[in-house]
Amino acid sequence: MTIQAIQAIQANQENNEFPQTPLVEIEQTFAAQRLAFTANKYPDIPSRIAQLKQLKLVLLAEQQALITTLSADFGHRSHDETRISELLTLVEAINSSTKQIKSWSKASRRKVAVIFQPASNKVIYQPLGVVGIMVPWNYPLYLSLSPLITAIAAGNRVMIKLSEFTPRFNQCLTEVLSKVFVQDQVAVITGETQVSTVFSQLNFDHLFFTGSTNVGRLVMAAAAKNLTPVTLELGGKSPVIITDNVDMDLAAERICFGKSLNAGQTCVAPDYVLCPEHRKDEFISAYIKAFSRMYPSVKDNPDYSNIINDSQYQRLQSLLDDAIKSGAKLTYVNPANEVFDNSRKMPPVIIENCQSNARVITEEIFGPILPLVTYNSLEQAIDYINERPRPLALYLFSFNKTEQELVSYQTHSGGICINNTIIHLAQGELPFGGVGDSGMGHYHGLEGFQTFSQAKSIHKVGKLSSGKFIFPPYGKWMHRLFYKLFIR
Repeated sequence: MTIQAIQAIQANQENNEFPQTPLVEIEQTFAAQRLAFTANKYPDIPSRIAQLKQLKLVLLAEQQALITTLSADFGHRSHDETRISELLTLVEAINSSTKQIKSWSKASRRKVAVIFQPASNKVIYQPLGVVGIMVPWNYPLYLSLSPLITAIAAGNRVMIKLSEFTPRFNQCLTEVLSKVFVQDQVAVITGETQVSTVFSQLNFDHLFFTGSTNVGRLVMAAAAKNLTPVTLELGGKSPVIITDNVDMDLAAERICFGKSLNAGQTCVAPDYVLCPEHRKDEFISAYIKAFSRMYPSVKDNPDYSNIINDSQYQRLQSLLDDAIKSGAKLTYVNPANEVFDNSRKMPPVIIENCQSNARVITEEIFGPILPLVTYNSLEQAIDYINERPRPLALYLFSFNKTEQELVSYQTHSGGICINNTIIHLAQGELPFGGVGDSGMGHYHGLEGFQTFSQAKSIHKVGKLSSGKFIFPPYGKWMHRLFYKLFIR
């Protein structure tokens, strides 16, 4: 995409020329994709691979346009963060998928019990049909294309509903995808709440949603009316446990990276830290040192991203106000002592001594605010986590194998990352998903392919079948023999 095209997208936004997708067009697009899938229920593997490879080429060619428009929607989004957290992981996902689609798609032979011989069992993986993907604003490139990649690998048609908070990026991505896919295979839908409501009520063969837990409940309720299966990638309060003997500088640096990426606007960002009581001052000092090294300044630093909009910024400020009212102690991490009036750049804030009912303790933060909770034993930290809704991610800093095993098996979370933060999300061979309030279902790699496929069982019998020996009338010697041999 040329510089002129990017400027035209920005000009359109200034002139409010980003109309939402008409509701009737959404229905028409769905009908067209359903018809196209009916005409080709099992796209051949080479064509799927070719499309994904073409998608990779277009992404690489248009990466600057995608980065620039997304940054414009944020007011400023670090270009390097977009490259690292979105483009890099997408390229890797495409590379991995194109190499493994054949093996993922291969029919799986299954054992046939002696009683049913001679016969054969196998499972084939069939495309579901038309898949809906609902995308949030925080990582709109990765969270739209990552599930798209596995949905295409599985042979589906896809409709993508993008967030209304990223209009410039939405137009850019629409143009990028149109270079690879026709409308009846991959379509982009834009608009606000009414469009999202209509979208979630379509009779999809699978609906994939990433967003907040509250909205996830609404999406699931809408999908339930059509018995549409859903994958919900939600969020929650992902905890970090720092154990008693871990190197604090190492832990603080890695926590700081995960919390500062996209200014904390990440579903798996560390939400709060559980720290041994006697090491809390050590942690705060190490965290300030780590942040100051990564970001010597904040206000005009291109490496540090904005809060997406005024509404989210004010929400974060209200969390701080509520913490102050509850008597908490706030430590502002501001290396250059800058003033942030009328700016959506927000430096980190570490909060101590929070009341249990403070909003920063009960609500997902989704920003650079980090509550610090102290504990006196690892079992106490585990209990603290288990008393709360199950998180999307759990982070443990410990090089002790016994502690690692204890936390891994005695807590529930979507995933665990030991001695690092966030990086587990980029592991394409690991399933990613939530549990409980943090979501349901998985994607990435093989699990993503299976999410968007129907595992169809096929039992085949020839002319000779043992089944005839147990047909009525009952009470024959053969029935008595079968009961004696197999019901025991």
